[in-house]
Amino acid sequence: MAKPYEFNWQKEVPSFLQEGAVFDRYEEESFVFEPNCLFKVDEFGFFLTWKSEGKEGQVLECSLINSIRQAAIPKDPKILAALEAVGKSENDLEGRILCVCSGTDLVNIGFTYMVAENPEVTKQWVEGLRSIIHNFRANNVSPMTCLKKHWMKLAFLTNTTGKIPVRSITRTFASGKTEKVIFQALKELGLPSGKNDEIEPAAFTYEKFYELTQKICPRTDIEDLFKKINGDKTDYLTVDQLVSFLNEHQRDPRLNEILFPFYDAKRAMQIIEMYEPDEELKKKGLISSDGFCRYLMSDENAPVFLDRLELYQEMDHPLAHYFISSSHNTYLTGRQFGGKSSVEMYRQVLLAGCRCVVLDCWDGKGEDQEPIITHGKAMCTDILFKDVIQAIKETAFVTSEYPVILSFENHCSKYQQYKMSKYCEDLFGDLLLKQALESHPLEPGRPLPSPNDLKRKILIKNKRLKPEVEKKQLEALKSMMEAGESAAPASILEDDNEEEIESADQEEEAHPEYKFGNELSADDYSHKEAVANSVKKTSDDLEHENNKKGLVTVEDEQAWMASYKYVGATTNIHPYLSTMINYAQPVEFQGFHVAEERNIHYNMSSFNESVGLGYLKTHAIEFVNYNKRQMSRIYPKGGRVDSSNYMPQIFWNAGCQMVSLNYQTPDLAMQLNQGKFEYNGSCGYLLKPDFMRRPDRTFDPFSETPVDGVIAATCSVQVISGQFLSDKKIGTYVEVDMYGLPTDTIRKEFRTRMVMNNGLNPVYNEESFVFRKVILPDLAVLRIAVYDDNNKLIGQRILPLDGLQAGYRHISLRNEGNKPLSLPTIFCNIVLKTYVPDGFGDIVDALSDPKKFLSITEKRADQMRAMGIETSDIADVPSDTSKKKKKKKKKK
Repeated sequence: MAKPYEFNWQKEVPSFLQEGAVFDRYEEESFVFEPNCLFKVDEFGFFLTWKSEGKEGQVLECSLINSIRQAAIPKDPKILAALEAVGKSENDLEGRILCVCSGTDLVNIGFTYMVAENPEVTKQWVEGLRSIIHNFRANNVSPMTCLKKHWMKLAFLTNTTGKIPVRSITRTFASGKTEKVIFQALKELGLPSGKNDEIEPAAFTYEKFYELTQKICPRTDIEDLFKKINGDKTDYLTVDQLVSFLNEHQRDPRLNEILFPFYDAKRAMQIIEMYEPDEELKKKGLISSDGFCRYLMSDENAPVFLDRLELYQEMDHPLAHYFISSSHNTYLTGRQFGGKSSVEMYRQVLLAGCRCVVLDCWDGKGEDQEPIITHGKAMCTDILFKDVIQAIKETAFVTSEYPVILSFENHCSKYQQYKMSKYCEDLFGDLLLKQALESHPLEPGRPLPSPNDLKRKILIKNKRLKPEVEKKQLEALKSMMEAGESAAPASILEDDNEEEIESADQEEEAHPEYKFGNELSADDYSHKEAVANSVKKTSDDLEHENNKKGLVTVEDEQAWMASYKYVGATTNIHPYLSTMINYAQPVEFQGFHVAEERNIHYNMSSFNESVGLGYLKTHAIEFVNYNKRQMSRIYPKGGRVDSSNYMPQIFWNAGCQMVSLNYQTPDLAMQLNQGKFEYNGSCGYLLKPDFMRRPDRTFDPFSETPVDGVIAATCSVQVISGQFLSDKKIGTYVEVDMYGLPTDTIRKEFRTRMVMNNGLNPVYNEESFVFRKVILPDLAVLRIAVYDDNNKLIGQRILPLDGLQAGYRHISLRNEGNKPLSLPTIFCNIVLKTYVPDGFGDIVDALSDPKKFLSITEKRADQMRAMGIETSDIADVPSDTSKKKKKKKKKK
């Protein structure tokens, strides 16, 4: 018998949070002070709510809370005066303030401060709230649970007299329907229904709310399906009819029959018992249209196998065998030029599950000579290195226990590098992996340790000195320190830099340094010198203005770009920092053959997206093999001054581990990244498919024929309807795309018609969109996105094909930053089958395929174009053979 799937999404909410406590609340940015608020958390952990005497109730969704911290005493004299007025003097505030950080994306964060009666309550609430947030499972609850959640929210949003205003209910649903429809529905349910009326919370039960939603948003689509199943003969389904529907539609025929048994009468009766509201029908073993609708909206009909959200993959393979969630220029909140740097971004990115962050380190100019982090010479604001290290320490292992890699781009003098090393050592303590594990020595041919081996460890990626140079300099340093000299005089053995480093990796690191020359227009060239001169005088003013207004004009940006001088990362490494580098040692990439001959798994190289595409075009199979052994990092090209992102999928197809993106930009690329890394417990590591790990397998990421041992699939998606898409009277349409191997990628091809003037319950009833031949389902993801009549995104969802469920499914939508939207869903019928060649169709397709007659590199460029990658984005790269010849010449 098919087993019911139990989805344990709830975290236990401590009783003291449910009972509540009184705090004074304030916000610093827009001065708000509200004393004596009763704060509570509901039994499901959905909301943090508060209300004070004579004020309206307020609600903060726990899914939007990203961190809870103990806060410092406020500096604002207005807030201190307000606290003083309620009997809390500045001297008594130590340890009594907690800060709730929340936001719908990673950049726009709000801070609510709560002042407790004593430090014990603060400590208890900090721990209690931390225990219930970051509940990634709760982001995947069923539409039925979402309705319950929305009902609870309305019940908390009471007015000053503690009642629910009718106006706040109409505001939820007013979508092209006149308010009269909602007033009429409330009246039919026996509830107050006047525009200015209010409802007693006790009268506004969940069943009343559910009935209200069915009146306002009738599910005619489900009624039509119901009639189709029973032949429109009765008002119910029998057990046999339900069993047939479940086995024919809600079960993936590719599944193993022992692990995933067929539905039978006993299981169908359990479903009827659980979801049919009419007791008489229940007794007869029948289910009504309402019961059927409740079942389709339950956790049992989630669009993905919910166990994929747990940590379900093996975590004992070498690091190089995983995709690793990675951020680029982590410190920036916006653009690459003239942007703002923020310590908070490190917290947000790590809390979102990212496992590799960038620290762009420069010498601080102040008297204290503190190392800073900024986008060097690009007119960005700077932040202190030590503040970033503290933030990383606090947040590195909150949402995932697996290793964090700090990618240093190090421009510091030796003296400030020594300070950096000491901050890492002192603040991280045992979290810092200072030397290689005994089980995994740094020797050629030795695989990297696994995520499990490196649990709760922080690794530094920075150039390392040659062992003999490192040893010599450490001895010199030791003797100098014993003689009482400074820890890092500039004169420490100034060896020839070329000889110090194990073939240093001269990364462009997405500074626009190498690019701007050929990306500026002719007009820009003619002005370049004059602009550069004027910029030298006015750059400080520009930066000041930029900070003041928060704006960057095109002229500012071009001026900065024209005067920009790139300073490469230093090769003059302090020996103390050098000793801390182990499994992430960057080296200059000298070709796939050289890397294979050396066979040093802890060496890694970084490629900007254009160079990465160049190597994919010319050496795709070699790139995959390289990534089986050692790590590669891809980062955005310098021209992306707006912090836009490249499409990560093509690099995942090649097994690149660290496909680094601008997390501050919630675009399609970031949505694909967040959707993909939601699997496996949101831990930031995803195990690559078997054939991308095994040395005895060959995989071409541009293959158009099924991979050995992998069964190709056919996936079809019928978009039936939408629910609660918008509270506005707008038109909507739905796009369905697939991203995977180039041959599996179909984008901008499938979209529904526009349904006008109905954001509430549009019915599309489209023909199915068929993805006929998906040769590698393991790497493919489905994207369902809803747009309004101005082509503005309403909501989207990324669903990896590995784990997608067949059948009639409600797909809850997310915002552009991948946070759950309250009510919007798309109702679809998903059909998954094993791909069966269509007679001679494939042979005819192959013969008529013009790509057949292209060279392999031309063909790959053509396939990249189909994925939205222009030929101009692909850099020319040296062939491996020329690299080898050069090396031989050098040896002579």
